[in-house]
Amino acid sequence: MAATAVTVLTTAPALTALAGFGAGLSLIVAIGAQNAFVLRQGIRREHVAAVVAVCALADALLIAAGVAGLGALVGGSPVALDVVRWAGATFLLVLAVGALRRARRPEHLDPADRAPARLGPVVLTTLGLTFLNPHVYLDTVVLLGGLSSQYGDEGRWLFGAGAVAASVVWFTALGFGARRLAPLFARPRAWQVLDLLVAVVMAAIALSLLL
Repeated sequence: MAATAVTVLTTAPALTALAGFGAGLSLIVAIGAQNAFVLRQGIRREHVAAVVAVCALADALLIAAGVAGLGALVGGSPVALDVVRWAGATFLLVLAVGALRRARRPEHLDPADRAPARLGPVVLTTLGLTFLNPHVYLDTVVLLGGLSSQYGDEGRWLFGAGAVAASVVWFTALGFGARRLAPLFARPRAWQVLDLLVAVVMAAIALSLLL
């Protein structure tokens, strides 16, 4: 009996964290504007570490806020969600137009051909794709925050830690793993397809927010 009790005590925290990891990964992996941007930066090998760090830290902040109880407050504020919804839709449509323009004049992976984007605009775009997307608040703050409440005062933070770990693992794999696609994107046609995909994804998300 004592051995069984010890086993339960030692495995329950791990299972709680694993549940948070699975829940977080299931929400993050879905194709979206943020993932499309991280993928593009990873292929171009431009400020990948900064982009991954911003995405992971932003998710950690939002998940922690949800676990702390902000989810109920955000979910009960339609005005705040409407403001973020319209701002996010506008931002995504602007990025979609930019991707369409790039698709008309596809590039290729030649570092000497054009200077890399500056760090500041890249970080600002990453922040915009994160904090101007209402789905981020609904997924990380409201949904994950609500799920974490099922594990009690102590367990919810283990659940949140698991979700944060999922975010770190996913964005790291997506950003730094994308460079394996570099040989494919040495051809302009591949960039054209990617930019068209980015434009469609961002425009679709923007329209879904507006409708």
